[in-house]
Amino acid sequence: MQIARALASFSVAIPLVLAACGSNNEEADPFDTLQACYDEHHNMESLPVQDSIVVCCLDHPIAGVHPSCTNTQADCVTHVDAELDASVSLGDIQMACTDYVKEL
Repeated sequence: MQIARALASFSVAIPLVLAACGSNNEEADPFDTLQACYDEHHNMESLPVQDSIVVCCLDHPIAGVHPSCTNTQADCVTHVDAELDASVSLGDIQMACTDYVKEL
């Protein structure tokens, strides 16, 4: 009887322990380009411009790189400006990169 009780306790405890040890961040979908990621988050999900950039830079591997927008604000601005089309303003990119670097 004690063995059965122990096994029952064990079968309940193991999933709880595994859930507690697991990451809360599920691996985000990778994208081939920053533009493709931005288009999905901004155009399809209607996130604001800056939020779309930050989400892409922080959460999604872009061309196999994660986080994908370098390590400094200035490098991020240069990278993102080169990767996104001209419809995204430099001011939005600068503000998004500031947020991105703070969250690294």
